[in-house]
Amino acid sequence: MDRELALEIVRVTEAAAIASAQWLGRGEKIEADDAATTAMRTMFDSVSCRGTVVIGEGEKDEAPMLYIGEEVGSGNGPEVDIAVDPLEGTNIVASGRANAMAVIAAADRGTLLHAPDMYMEKMVVGPKAAGLIRIDDPIEKTIDIVAKMTNKRVRDVTVIIQDRERHQHLVDRIRSKGARVKLFGDGDVGASIATALPQTGIDLFVGTGGAPEGVLSAAAIKALGGDMQARLAPRREDELQRCRDMGIQNTDTPLTLGDLVKGDDAIFAATGVSSGEMLEGVRFLGGDWTETDSIVMRAKTRTVRYIKAHHHLEHKPHLVMEED
Repeated sequence: MDRELALEIVRVTEAAAIASAQWLGRGEKIEADDAATTAMRTMFDSVSCRGTVVIGEGEKDEAPMLYIGEEVGSGNGPEVDIAVDPLEGTNIVASGRANAMAVIAAADRGTLLHAPDMYMEKMVVGPKAAGLIRIDDPIEKTIDIVAKMTNKRVRDVTVIIQDRERHQHLVDRIRSKGARVKLFGDGDVGASIATALPQTGIDLFVGTGGAPEGVLSAAAIKALGGDMQARLAPRREDELQRCRDMGIQNTDTPLTLGDLVKGDDAIFAATGVSSGEMLEGVRFLGGDWTETDSIVMRAKTRTVRYIKAHHHLEHKPHLVMEED
């Protein structure tokens, strides 16, 4: 992939974040998601690539844009798989809480797992424990491995896990082991990436969440040198058939980071919508000035860029802001 693509893609996440941020705390998650999706799709027309959406807003008959199989980009440049979540955290934005983001991953054509919209078990660690985790290992063993590789006492290891009833048995075992638990509500892309960013203090991510979000996270984890294992968790026959259609006959088989994102290159970009541990949210500075905070990374070079940008909305015709 062209290295310039990374900076072009972050312009797309910026547009989606700005468009959805105006709905922060207003209780309208559908409107917030629609605003992000429309802005992201419009901005994609200016990106120099021949992209195909492999993870998006749904099937063609379910989503008017950014649907699976849609061609995006200018039509010039590299052929790439595109995974998007225009607003990762619709409920977060509706309620005005932290850690909502606009997210895109891109990789060479045919290298992103075309994950169906179903549950996926996930385990993520940062670079120090890369290559040592196994999703089938008892959580207690994994905590010991992470503690050893990060040079921490078990009681200082922090495990982040989504606050859901399905995870209570894991929470109980983590606490019995003596490690620390950090619960989060929505937005597991940001939570899993936190394991590979030392400033967050997060050491291990475990739990069951969306499979599309798992692939988006995997692109970032690959760029950061971390590690991830996952397993699709179909609950119905139609979901099992989707797995078979993907060539996955045995859903009990763990998926490695290399299964989720093949090859040696991937790009991940995210722009904060509401402030969180990884990114600041969109700030409306008065008049037509807006500030965004983004991260963009590339697996091939392990380059991570934090980008703070000021935008003058009068000169952003692709962003249709709500009238007062």
